[in-house]
Amino acid sequence: MLFPTYYYASAYDIPYKKLYEEGKRGVLFDVDNTLVEHGAPADDRSVRLIKQLKDMGFKVCFISNNKEPRVKAFNEPMGASYIFKAGKPGKAGYLKACENMNIRPEEAVFAGDQIFTDVWGANRAGIESFLVKRIAFHEEIQIHLKRIIEFPIILLFRLIHRKRCFK
Repeated sequence: MLFPTYYYASAYDIPYKKLYEEGKRGVLFDVDNTLVEHGAPADDRSVRLIKQLKDMGFKVCFISNNKEPRVKAFNEPMGASYIFKAGKPGKAGYLKACENMNIRPEEAVFAGDQIFTDVWGANRAGIESFLVKRIAFHEEIQIHLKRIIEFPIILLFRLIHRKRCFK
C-alpha cells in the first residue's frame, strides 16, 4: 500500500497523453511541493499543465489537506475542482474527488510528493498513484520527519521496480 504505481522526477514529466489513450479520464493532484513550492500560488507552468490536461479531455481535481483558502486561491486561475481538508491518507477525499468528476477510481490517477499521505491514500482508494520528487526542500518539521521514514521505502521501490521509475 505504500509503493506508488510509478515514480517520476516531476508531475510535469508524467505521460498524460498515454494515460488518456489508456482510458484514464481524471487527474488528481496534491498541490504543495507537487505542482508548486509549499504555499506558493499557481505559476505559469502549473496553469499551462492544467489547461493542457483539460484540452486533452481530462477532468482535474486538487486534493489537499490544506484549508480552503489555500486550495481555493491556488485553483482560481485554473478553474478545476478541489477538495480541501481531504483527510489524506483516508480514502474519502479521493473518492469524493472522483464522484465530483463523475469518474470511477480506476479511471483516475493521482500525483503527489508524499508516501504516507498521497500515495497511501490513493492506493487505498483504488487510484493509480504517481509519486513525484518534491519541488523544494524547505518544509514543516513534521514533513521532514516523514521524509526520513519515506526514504528507505522509496529506495526499496526503486530497487524492486526499476522499470516504473522515470527521471
